[in-house]
Amino acid sequence: MNIGIIGAGYIGSALAVRLTSLGHSVYIANSRGPETLKDVEQKTGATPVTAEEAAQRGSDFIVVTIPLKNIPDLPKDLFEGVPANVPIIDTSNYYPLLRDDQMPELETGDLTESGWVQQHLGRPVVKVFNNILAEHLEKNGQPAGTPGRIGLPVASDDAAAKQKVMALVEELGFDAVDGGSMSESWRQQPGGPIYCNDLSATEVNKHLASLGTTRTEEQHAEFLANQNAAEKHMEAQGISLR
Repeated sequence: MNIGIIGAGYIGSALAVRLTSLGHSVYIANSRGPETLKDVEQKTGATPVTAEEAAQRGSDFIVVTIPLKNIPDLPKDLFEGVPANVPIIDTSNYYPLLRDDQMPELETGDLTESGWVQQHLGRPVVKVFNNILAEHLEKNGQPAGTPGRIGLPVASDDAAAKQKVMALVEELGFDAVDGGSMSESWRQQPGGPIYCNDLSATEVNKHLASLGTTRTEEQHAEFLANQNAAEKHMEAQGISLR
């Protein structure tokens, strides 16, 4: 397959390593230009391109994996000419303290993070790969049926795109779990029990069921408080995401 990756950070690079190892053609871009991606090319085997080229060459999948605050800076015509049946994967998370600064639209709970991304991109997106550490994404995939295989939720309003992405998740060595619609994707966001805990598909489904589908004010406040505490802990350890 031909897969475009916009964003060459931890998740983008991890995906590039895995996808090229499976025989796919990967085209990877960052905000500084392909000439700055020589190290990424050597590590991953992906072809450095511009963001526009990644969108055009990713005829099977396009992955957008950049800091949330940078989404509005993407070219407005980035997906012009890209067929509607090409799934666009969004891996973003909201880190108000360590990276993104406070975004009022995401503080109210009216929008999910990927719902906000979807509005800016003007295309349906599929939310996945946001709740696993990059190193685990690159190295912890297992054959189907392996005990303890990690389950990854996949959320989208586009049923056909979701099924294609779920198949890709399985190919990468993880159990794909239907995470519901975009409005339900808050359940896999930071601050919740599914985020970065490497749970099995059974455990992920249990949490999805227990959380329900409609986010309450109390749940939103709890997730934000948990994420705030986690970011402060990371900051105290000298971890920076900027």
